[in-house]
Formats: sequence, structure tokens, C-alpha cells
Amino acid sequence: MKRTGFTVWFTGLPCSGKSTLAALLHQSLIRRGCSAEILDGDEVRRRLTKGLSFSKEDRDENIRRIAYVAKLITRVGGVAITAAISPYEQLRAEARGEIQDFIEVYVNCPLEVCIRRDVKGHYAKAQRGEIQHFTGISDPYEPPGNPDVIVQTDQETPNESIGKVLEKLTERKYLTRGKIDMEVGFSSIIDDQHRACPA
Repeated sequence: MKRTGFTVWFTGLPCSGKSTLAALLHQSLIRRGCSAEILDGDEVRRRLTKGLSFSKEDRDENIRRIAYVAKLITRVGGVAITAAISPYEQLRAEARGEIQDFIEVYVNCPLEVCIRRDVKGHYAKAQRGEIQHFTGISDPYEPPGNPDVIVQTDQETPNESIGKVLEKLTERKYLTRGKIDMEVGFSSIIDDQHRACPA
């Protein structure tokens, strides 16, 4: 692995699978001996950006704060894994420019599938007007124009999706190819039929 750290930035609609993939990637990197931290959007909202609303201005500030923390982790040689909607292309571009060692992963999932996955009922509340500025319903999501990786979580297993990310990290020489993902299963997150990552 490079001596420098890097950031893997998962972006996508609510309930597209960002947090699941971030957790799976985190496990894989820890097993490889990497120092990695997850910056999950919901957790960041509870702790780092609690006072911010969901207006455009506050959403931008939320992403800037996440990007700053990711930059600090990356700068000291760690791996920052962000799982945040980050709906606006301009802010993701700013994060890439600030962090530099940056892999953008577009977690592509159709809106109707995300709605079906939403066990908390947030989409339904947004459709009824009970939640304002909800991405995908009353607020826009701007898909990345040129992401480093695209995963299709409605068509791929979690392991297949994270395999694409590991392949890109290996291609960029952040990781070296090895057997570790073949040797260790991920049964805590995915089913027993899909344990081996291809990278």
C-alpha cells in the first residue's frame, strides 16, 4: 500500500447501500492491516454536525466538515471511508480537490428500490410532506459525472460491489493484490454464498 492514506467516498440516494458497503470495505481493509475509519452520514449528523439543518447551505457545510475530517485521516496515512448522500456534484468535486487521494464510488440504485428498502419510512414521510428537503423526493440528487467506481446495488451482491472498489484501489496502487479476501469470509454482513472478494 502507498505510504499516503486515501479516502473512499461512497455517494448515492438514501437506502442505496452506502453504509453496508462502507462497513464491508472497512472489514476488508482492517484485515489487510490498514488503519481505517468510517464517517457515516447519520453518525456524523448526530455528533459532528448536529446543529445543521437540511437546507442547501447546511448540507454543503455538512459535506465540507466530513471532507475536512477525511482529509486529516488521509493526511496522516489512514483510510477514510465516507458513507454520505453528498447530493451535490460541486461539493463532491471540492472534497476531491481538497483530499486529492480520493476514490469516488457512486452507489447507483433506482429510487423505487431505495423506497422499498426504507424500513424507517423516511421516503413515505417525505412523500406525504412530513419531511422537507429529502433527497430523491423534495431535494435533488446529482449523480456523479465521472466517478472512479460505479456499483449497482440492485443488481450486485454486496461482495461483488466491494470487489469493484478493491479492484480500483489495487489498480491505483493503494493496495497490493493478495489472498487475504479469499481466505477470510464476510458472513457477518453477507450470506455464505458470496464470501470471496476478487481483489
